[in-house]
Amino acid sequence: MKKPAVFLDRDGVLNEDTGYVFRPQDLRWIEGAREAVKFINEAGYFVFVVTNQSGVARGFYEECHVQELHSWMADELAKIGAHIDQFEYCPDHPEAVVERYRCNSTRRKPEPGMIVDLVARYAVDTSRSILIGDKQTDIQAALAAGIKGYLFSGGDLCAFTKSILTK
Repeated sequence: MKKPAVFLDRDGVLNEDTGYVFRPQDLRWIEGAREAVKFINEAGYFVFVVTNQSGVARGFYEECHVQELHSWMADELAKIGAHIDQFEYCPDHPEAVVERYRCNSTRRKPEPGMIVDLVARYAVDTSRSILIGDKQTDIQAALAAGIKGYLFSGGDLCAFTKSILTK
């Protein structure tokens, strides 16, 4: 049985985009972000995070740091009874300093690869799924994957999410 999903960008949607966040002590949640995840959970949707993490390719931090931050975020969400079904990230960048990450990846937004991969792994009803992002590249990835994209420009993420899902 398929169910809909909400795909969330990370930096600028779940947490403030202060530039290459990779340490828990540097992460500042967006207002209503944790509550938005809980609301989405309770509404019966999958919740996925899809995030470009070019800081890895630029040599600012390593993949293990991204994974540790995502684990910490999951622990923080669990404290209020919320969860992310899967965190996906793309460490690649065409101008990477770290050679193994230098490529034009189909997983790097605006390409839809992360979304497509999640849809292939989970029973996702794409006709009722959405993406919430803060950049046009997020919206382009959503459209390329066949789902609706919504541009979040700040404020309370929970109120924003409720306005979309209760239409």
